[in-house]
Amino acid sequence: MNGLSLDWVEAIGYLGTALTITASAMTTMIPLRIIALVASVAVITYGALIGSWPVVLTEAIQIPFNAFRLWQMARLVRQVETAADGDLSLDWLKPFGNTIRFKAGQTVFRKGEDANEMYYVEGGVFRIPEYGILVRAGGVVGELGLLSPGNTRTASLVCVEAGQALRISYSEVKQLYYQNPEFGFYFLKLTSERLFQSAQQRAQPLHPAAIPAGNEAL
Repeated sequence: MNGLSLDWVEAIGYLGTALTITASAMTTMIPLRIIALVASVAVITYGALIGSWPVVLTEAIQIPFNAFRLWQMARLVRQVETAADGDLSLDWLKPFGNTIRFKAGQTVFRKGEDANEMYYVEGGVFRIPEYGILVRAGGVVGELGLLSPGNTRTASLVCVEAGQALRISYSEVKQLYYQNPEFGFYFLKLTSERLFQSAQQRAQPLHPAAIPAGNEAL
């Protein structure tokens, strides 16, 4: 290589190094993954030009992982945005929780207890005794405990008919929240809408048996 070509090769190498350092210093996941992918392309180009195939192989292995994580986070943000715009389903949280089965008569949590997780009802019937509200499949309880002062439960939840619910820890939600500001914005909008829905539902003078399945924030 002549001097000019060598300068360009080194410039590409330095660019890859700078991008890698930048990606390592970032905290938001989508920009991080994008920068990491660009850094891998630069490093692969540099490695190919200097004939360093271990470098090329290392970066080539990382590209699919970063691309998958980027796609996963972008899809999550789109799903949360859709939910916040009217579809209040929380199906998009399933990969981040675990399903718990409950027997009839079993208490899921009690008023005044520490709140560490939220629940997405997948089957069965649950009841909030303080308000006489029934929660069926598709209902969500407990997400506002994440935002309430002291993170305590404002009501109890009891299983009326045996079923199951997806339990999502607040730590998972917080991790997603801090990793992607856009996710945090739409999740905040979603929980606010649930709060208004719950307030309206409580204001309706209906018999408990007449209250349709819905979402109650506790």
